[in-house]
Amino acid sequence: MEPQPTEALETVFRLETPRVVAGVARLVRDVGIAEELTQDALVAALEQWPRDGVPDNPGAWLMATARRRAVDLIRRRETYARKLAGIGRELPAETPPVEPADPDDIDDDLLRLVFTACHPVLSAEARIALTLRLLGGLTTPEIARAFLVPEPTVAQRIVRAKRTLATKNVAFEVPYGPDRAARLGSVLEVIYLIFNEGYAATAGDDWLRPALCEDALRLARVLSALMPKEPEVHGLTALLEFQASRTAARTGPDGEPVLLRDQNRRRWSRLLIARGITALDHAHATAGSGAPGPYVLQAAIAACHATAHRYEETDWPRIAALYGLLAARAPSPVVELNRAVAVSMAEGPAPALALVDALAAEPALRDYHLLPSVRGDLLLRLDRPAEARAEFERAASLTRNERERDLLTRRAEECG
Repeated sequence: MEPQPTEALETVFRLETPRVVAGVARLVRDVGIAEELTQDALVAALEQWPRDGVPDNPGAWLMATARRRAVDLIRRRETYARKLAGIGRELPAETPPVEPADPDDIDDDLLRLVFTACHPVLSAEARIALTLRLLGGLTTPEIARAFLVPEPTVAQRIVRAKRTLATKNVAFEVPYGPDRAARLGSVLEVIYLIFNEGYAATAGDDWLRPALCEDALRLARVLSALMPKEPEVHGLTALLEFQASRTAARTGPDGEPVLLRDQNRRRWSRLLIARGITALDHAHATAGSGAPGPYVLQAAIAACHATAHRYEETDWPRIAALYGLLAARAPSPVVELNRAVAVSMAEGPAPALALVDALAAEPALRDYHLLPSVRGDLLLRLDRPAEARAEFERAASLTRNERERDLLTRRAEECG
């Protein structure tokens, strides 16, 4: 059965929007205008496909339609410029070419769009919203639901982001030289944040939001194909593959969280684990003799979990050592907290509790619910249930996720 035009359009638009916007932005040099022209192409498809049928290559049809509109817009601008400057006066040198780009350059265009949407000139919230809109194909209501913020707030972030890119004259290009590392770090951070919000939602009634994980993983895979020589890109992709492999086992029948030690590992995706191992191998191969970056180290930690057939077989000493390297490479209180958990499994709860107590004064962890949660777990293992109960109750009061609050409340009750 042939796909219905509206169904085919929804699927194609979700998949092809980033490439169409990227291809058009190469002509008009403005992400906002490129998105508007892409939307115009979608409207044309809505009008023509039900009448004429879905084209054999819907993505190419959308690209060609949007690019024609871009060329028309450029010509109108050129005509207007000539009228202002007088007949015969040459156009400014920065006028973009009107001829279509080589189809082989489409990956370069997409890479330019990735770096533009994640430009450090934008706030983290704006980068996430714009990336999900342009590269994830999500609508404004979908982004608002994903991050539990009002639709007008998301709409304003996107509009301001596009306006900022235009007013700051952010070039539609892939940076090289000294700017590349900082820009690439921004790109990876955005994808990582999107995945984490789907993997363990900060607020709301659901602990998992699989759609966000899928969007982030798809972006990471695209980026690794576009930048095959960047070890941190492969490292992030490997990390997300490993983390996503556990999705089916991380919640129970009613959506309640299932802790790592209680998960049914037969439900872990062996395909995603294999993909993660391959991506991690690529990361090590491209890094050569250089020191591994933060995402490669996190992927190596995730690999230890993914390759352990039982929780008891987990190589905790190696995980603790990797967290030590990560703390040296990218120091943060959260990394130290995670290292304390690994130390507790490798050496026992007492030395780990000393590490956690040393973090109590960290301002960044003052309202971080996982700090009292980890401390409660360590106290319980040290046979100090009353203190553990108080820590779990405090953790429950700090989290904004209903599912996680229920879990922590239950753990407090189990302390007696």
